[in-house]
Amino acid sequence: MAIQYVDVLPIGPRNSEVGFATVNGYFHNLTGTHMLIYTITDWLGLVPLFVMLGFAILGLVQLVKRKNLFKVDLDILALGGFYIIVFAAYLLFEVFVINYRPVLIDGYLEASYPSSTTLLVMCVMPTAIMQLNKRIKKEKERKVVTYIILAFTVFMVIGRLISGVHWLTDIIGGVLLSGSLVMFYYSVKKLTVRGCVNTIYEAKNH
Repeated sequence: MAIQYVDVLPIGPRNSEVGFATVNGYFHNLTGTHMLIYTITDWLGLVPLFVMLGFAILGLVQLVKRKNLFKVDLDILALGGFYIIVFAAYLLFEVFVINYRPVLIDGYLEASYPSSTTLLVMCVMPTAIMQLNKRIKKEKERKVVTYIILAFTVFMVIGRLISGVHWLTDIIGGVLLSGSLVMFYYSVKKLTVRGCVNTIYEAKNH
């Protein structure tokens, strides 16, 4: 990772080192630290967790009703696998710390790259849009829900960016990683659905 080798300087709390120090330091000084925004976005970080719980319950209900794991909607199974990958990515960066936050949280250094809140929101909310677009029948309702989710996502990312509790590269890293994971999920979902359609078509023609 370039962030571990490019312009690494001890500009963080307790002389913790940060990559792209010039850019990160400049942006942090520009925005300052706003703990109120941090607290608001921290609590709102529970929203994607409840979204995940909602889809987990949907999958569980389907499993109980259909009494077979393979009869659960394929896109729900793919979503469950996606959530596991997101959680694994979060744990990976908690164990292998790239850099620490630009401020102490309760007197302690905390892992900061990538921004876990950004990662969570940018992974869960776009995939929720994909799921809800399929399940909400009325176009007007689909659009309203989509715009609300998009507005929430943008607010959360910008909020974390200007709160000053992350370096600029933490937010960028979270966006890039989540974008890659969401594209992976989308590709798997498309392939899974296409494979299912082909199987049904072949079965009908035999």
